Amino acid sequence: MTAHVYLLRHGQTEWSESGRHTGRSDIPLTEVGVLQARRAGRVLAALRGTDEPPALVLSSPRQRAWRTAELAGLRAERTEELAEWDYGDYEGLTTPQIRETVPKWTVWTHPVPGGETHDQVHRRARGVVKAARDALADGDVVLVGHGHFSRVLIATWLNLPPSEGVHFGLDPAGTTVLGEERGDPQVRRLNVPAWEVDGG
Repeated sequence: MTAHVYLLRHGQTEWSESGRHTGRSDIPLTEVGVLQARRAGRVLAALRGTDEPPALVLSSPRQRAWRTAELAGLRAERTEELAEWDYGDYEGLTTPQIRETVPKWTVWTHPVPGGETHDQVHRRARGVVKAARDALADGDVVLVGHGHFSRVLIATWLNLPPSEGVHFGLDPAGTTVLGEERGDPQVRRLNVPAWEVDGG
């Protein structure tokens, strides 16, 4: 059976629900987020189609991510390399709030004062992708993280610049499957929702 990389975004938090940029802040899951994380574990199991444990499971060290991994039934190693984009001065703000002073701002097109640059985020993503590719020879890889950084990971997997992450939507507790076709990188499933298995 061909091994794949599975990206799991953390479940809902109060800040993700309200659209506040959440980088360094260690915001817990909501009750809905806890339920999503448990269901995401069943989705992941169905997508993988095997009882064999993954060869590598990595998680961001923020509690919204590692708790999602735990609730999904995963034993994950925590690494800062999977942390969310550092939003610097924009931490805790919504895009409309930022646009009050920087019209048309998006994280994909504009600088983040006091935070990470596109190049810095891309460098982290390349390191994670290399670790994932190296582990695939031994089986599946599961990466539990955040919305924006996971979208950069998808772009990086496809050999695209980080700004192209804008084209990949990821909902809380959504699962994405990355693989290859005859050596070409591919998105095999995108943003499979946490309720796909049991309809709840």
